[in-house]
Amino acid sequence: MITIDAQPYAFRFDPESTAIVSIDMQRDFIEPGGFGATLGNDIRHVAAIVPKVASLLAWGRALGLTIVHTREAHLPDLSDCPPAKRLRGNPKIRIGDPGPMGRLLVRGEPGNQIVPQVAPLPGELVVDKPGKGAFYATTLGAMLEAQGIKRLIVCGVTTEVCVQTTLREANDRGYECLLVEDAAASYFPHFHTQTLEMLRSQGGIVCWTAPLSTLLPVTLELETRS
Repeated sequence: MITIDAQPYAFRFDPESTAIVSIDMQRDFIEPGGFGATLGNDIRHVAAIVPKVASLLAWGRALGLTIVHTREAHLPDLSDCPPAKRLRGNPKIRIGDPGPMGRLLVRGEPGNQIVPQVAPLPGELVVDKPGKGAFYATTLGAMLEAQGIKRLIVCGVTTEVCVQTTLREANDRGYECLLVEDAAASYFPHFHTQTLEMLRSQGGIVCWTAPLSTLLPVTLELETRS
């Protein structure tokens, strides 16, 4: 078992039964012209974590962790997108409408692809999800069970929406989870901070949290021992 200095106390994991889940690091949320930007959000806050997520993925690959990538993605006919979701906030441009990178949040469109710096490598798991949580209406649970996964190390966007929803679902399913604080982000920095406080409150009611800097030395320690 490997021990990570985390809040509210140390997080322990076995690489063989641990997965990194990188949530929705897709162009539609991170790049200009994507869905996030069309809603009037400042994408600089989420774009800033791309190097951190890349470092986390490299760390996980070096340790042999299972790597999972998710995308919020709807079928082209939008049959898996409830009207209440598509119409929320009465936006000028809605899910499925054409944008600078193709139809917004639709499978196969350019904007729905994960940004190149953190793109999946061959053999890594990719989950297209129609909801905020990564377990809802997907095969993620079955995938993790098949891999013998018991713990999740989570990153991605946005902290208070898709990341938090996935962590709460994972907690209900019995997974022990660690959220990497600076490899997750919100369009609203105060939402990010408040969500971290909620998730790790009451003795880690939902999950542990830790900055990336506490994880990266683990690979070096293991190399030194070998």
